[in-house]
Amino acid sequence: MCEDGTRPLVAGVDGCPGDWIAVMREIGPDFSPRFALFRQFTDLLALSPAPAIFAIDMPIGLAERSGPGERGPESCACPHLGERQSPVFSVPTRAAVMCEDYREACTAALATSEPPRKVSKQAFNLFPKIREIDALMTPELEVHVFEVHPELGFWRLNGERPMSLPKMIRSQGSIPGIEERRTLLERFGFPADFWHQPPPSGVGADDLVDAAVNSIIAKRILKGEAQSFPPEPERDAGGLRMAIWA
Repeated sequence: MCEDGTRPLVAGVDGCPGDWIAVMREIGPDFSPRFALFRQFTDLLALSPAPAIFAIDMPIGLAERSGPGERGPESCACPHLGERQSPVFSVPTRAAVMCEDYREACTAALATSEPPRKVSKQAFNLFPKIREIDALMTPELEVHVFEVHPELGFWRLNGERPMSLPKMIRSQGSIPGIEERRTLLERFGFPADFWHQPPPSGVGADDLVDAAVNSIIAKRILKGEAQSFPPEPERDAGGLRMAIWA
């Protein structure tokens, strides 16, 4: 309980085109989840009452140079996900992420990776949101804001086994995979009628299940039950922790 007698609030956050979708819930067995759309992440940080934990599906902490494989968090997460690891994309270096032009980003990535690698279009499309988070984050804010990944969250809730069905097929939401994840979330307390609410324009069913699982991981973080991948995170040049939590 909080000092005023209310239950702590946590938020699971996922990026969607132009906005952020957040699923917020109280800590306790009989919670009432709700979702809301936010234009900027600063709007989330300004919420009152403020969530104790924000679990956000967005890279936090950027390497100056990258070697073989992925950034540390992705290297640790992918082996657990089997066929479901494709949504875990390689995060380019800081120099590449700061570029607003795709060709410039590829040039910067080639110059700061070994072996040299260009930037995927999927990663480049997320650069504005990664830059938004990077501009806001400080080591002090890390007690409230944690990087997560939905598929690693589902792996954790699914008895540390990857989900059997893909959530996306050819960049489109797959109903069987989304239903599989909704069923798992209901086992962890989400009411079935939560999915009957029409999401805001531009928010897909996949975005909503991702934000929902992130909210459960936020609860795990608050209760001290989550683990970081890797177990001993490195920090970037700005002192930011580089880890995915589940």
